[in-house]
Amino acid sequence: MTARPTAAPRAIFDTEERLALRDAVAALGRRYGGAYMMERARTGRPTDDLWAEAGRLGYLGVNLPEEYGGGGGGVADLVVVLEELSAAGCPLLLLVVTPAICGSVIARFGTEPQKHRWLPGFADGSLRMAFAITEPDAGSNSHRLATVGRRDGDDWILNGRKVFISAVDWADAVLVVGRTEDARTGKLKPALFIVPRETPGFEYRPIPMEIVSPERQFELYFDDVRLPADALVGDEDAGLLQLFAGLNPERIMASAFATGIARYALDKAVDYAKTRAVWGVPIGAHQGLAHPLAQCRIEIELARLMTQKAATLYDAGDDMAAGEAANMAKYAAGEAAVRTVDQAVQTLGGNGLTQEYGLAALLSVVRIGRVAPVSREMVLNFVAQHTLGLPRSY
Repeated sequence: MTARPTAAPRAIFDTEERLALRDAVAALGRRYGGAYMMERARTGRPTDDLWAEAGRLGYLGVNLPEEYGGGGGGVADLVVVLEELSAAGCPLLLLVVTPAICGSVIARFGTEPQKHRWLPGFADGSLRMAFAITEPDAGSNSHRLATVGRRDGDDWILNGRKVFISAVDWADAVLVVGRTEDARTGKLKPALFIVPRETPGFEYRPIPMEIVSPERQFELYFDDVRLPADALVGDEDAGLLQLFAGLNPERIMASAFATGIARYALDKAVDYAKTRAVWGVPIGAHQGLAHPLAQCRIEIELARLMTQKAATLYDAGDDMAAGEAANMAKYAAGEAAVRTVDQAVQTLGGNGLTQEYGLAALLSVVRIGRVAPVSREMVLNFVAQHTLGLPRSY
């Protein structure tokens, strides 16, 4: 049985153009569907055909500047693309990474040569870039990053290690968060480097995961990786600002990823509850199932609203307010997705655990939303400290 995707209700942030974008992307997603995504995930085959078609149609670069081949919109438009693809069963994780994180950072802080080199390819789908920040001994503490770039003449020499980096095998390059030494103080400060995948000294190894996803996770090693001067993105002294210019879109897009999957699971559960009859009436007539599904719908809509708010603030240039809203959106979407997929499986009973319906595999996928790109506990720390003004606990 195939669920009939329901259109997302109009949101207060949706313009007529954005509504048209929703409809068009949803149509593309339905042509591929959840069965396509699961087949690719289980066989290890890439989703290149969907990615390429989305690029040809202009959906991958809706947030990038028009002068570099993009649509001239913002992250709020890219949210629509990822949410609708996810709601059709086709969540593309690299949408979080390439156009949202890497595209936003390079568009805002890159040199003209960097923009011309990467942004048109991001927009048309011909180039992909992964993003590497997490380290084995740093976790959520970016101040403990041990990947360091040191000057050697005009070049940089990069050494370090990263873990849980998505889809490196599909990427042309990786945007690496490292640190450089301040010549005045000797202290290390954040910096971002573009490392092409085939650069000598750069090695990547897959990490065995229990998650059913087309995108694999990798551990990265940088062993005296020599990079040219123009591998550094932006101002060497403004690395932290540039880093958060990428992390806010990451959280916003992670929210769209989660709410889209939640919509997909809810559609399947509702469709099943309307047609499955055990005691003479459809099971959806029983409040024991109807009320939890209604609660899921409410929580999804609340998460979507916060996601749209965060994207709108980011596009308006209010990075501080966008950071607060992005963290809240990511938290709300992660919780809503976990609850919804679990309830969808429960609604289908044994069928919810079969490959035919494609729900059980989503349990591990949405569980990521409580862990990455920032854990729910770190979001609560952020809100406690920055929103409520409570003393810092770490």
